[in-house]
Amino acid sequence: MTEKENQELVAEEQDGLGQDIKEEDSAVDDKAVVMGKDARAITSLSWRFIVTVAALGVAGVLLKFVWVGLLPVILALLLSSVLAPVAAKLRSWKFPPALAAISTLLGLLFIIVGVFTAMGPVVSRQGSQLWEQAERGVDELLKMIESLPFNIDATQIDQLIKEATSFLQGQMSSIASGVISGASAASSILVTVFVMFIISFFILKDGDNFLPWLRKYTGASIGWHVTELFTRVWKTLSGFIQAQAAVAFVDALFIGLGLWVLQVPLAFVLAVITFFAGFIPIIGAVTAGALAVVIALVSNGITNALLVLALILIVQQVEGNVLQPILQSKAMGLHAAIVLLSVTIGSALAGIVGAFLAVPVAATIAVLFRYHAEMVALRAREITPEDIEIRTGEAGDNPEDSPRARVRKLYEAMSS
Repeated sequence: MTEKENQELVAEEQDGLGQDIKEEDSAVDDKAVVMGKDARAITSLSWRFIVTVAALGVAGVLLKFVWVGLLPVILALLLSSVLAPVAAKLRSWKFPPALAAISTLLGLLFIIVGVFTAMGPVVSRQGSQLWEQAERGVDELLKMIESLPFNIDATQIDQLIKEATSFLQGQMSSIASGVISGASAASSILVTVFVMFIISFFILKDGDNFLPWLRKYTGASIGWHVTELFTRVWKTLSGFIQAQAAVAFVDALFIGLGLWVLQVPLAFVLAVITFFAGFIPIIGAVTAGALAVVIALVSNGITNALLVLALILIVQQVEGNVLQPILQSKAMGLHAAIVLLSVTIGSALAGIVGAFLAVPVAATIAVLFRYHAEMVALRAREITPEDIEIRTGEAGDNPEDSPRARVRKLYEAMSS
């Protein structure tokens, strides 16, 4: 290589890049070092993301295998969180724990059976009337189509109806298999409900011994963290079910009264359906309201259906903008968008059961994140133990050694 070529290779940059960097600053401002750090950070984040997605995928696969046994446990926890105050009240009246649990569950069953027993005669009496009114409505619709100033041949409509009927008749085997699978599903539901009540009995009877038993094996530090965390989850689930029950009852009461005043058939049945549908946020209310409007349209005509629609919209607006935010904000603290997204994902994954369990699961995850955030802030000394609202209750005769005091001592040790 000639001297001239060597000079060209080491010639200064024409743009003057890097000319003002001092030798002592080269290690600090080295672009290769900075880009290397960024690459390592992106790689680390990517691996964490891949591992997290893989773990969620494995958890989803395992969940399919244990779902049959896990579902009654989840439902029992939700049911017990609502019935626990009743069982505790019976215990305060000197009921033995087993008798208090049995009495609470039998009382719930008596209420449910009584409601559905009262619905039976109404459905059998008014159901046939609705079917006849629906047939008359279809005939009137055909007459209206014939009177329209369009070239619509009624025989073509009749032909479409006949083709649809023949198609249904040709699918009798599929319908029969569907009935068999429906019977199998019904038996599965009965088994799930039975197991749910059995687990609920044991939770109501011996549930208060679970956390003390758990602390024996986890140690004091983890045990009291678990105690506070489980207490928050338990109270959140209880608050959610109670808030949903209150909101659903208000909806069912006022919509049922309105349907009765408007002389809509099956008003009592529709009120009961509205109550149970209210436990599925957003979707349940829309479905129950649509059913009421359709029945009003078939039975009493378009004017009555519009009045029912107005009634449902007014009640649901008052409930959604006044009552529900007050009750559920205290119970869960979830934004409406999170509730809607949770219900959508839950219904897509597990149907009606998933839609019902979506919000409690989202609320439980929110409790976990909030507790972790509080513990991080406590260890960083951004907050003090006095700033944390401890949900673990006072138990025992010595307040200084109560569960609440033990949790506070744990927080004080973490912040010191």
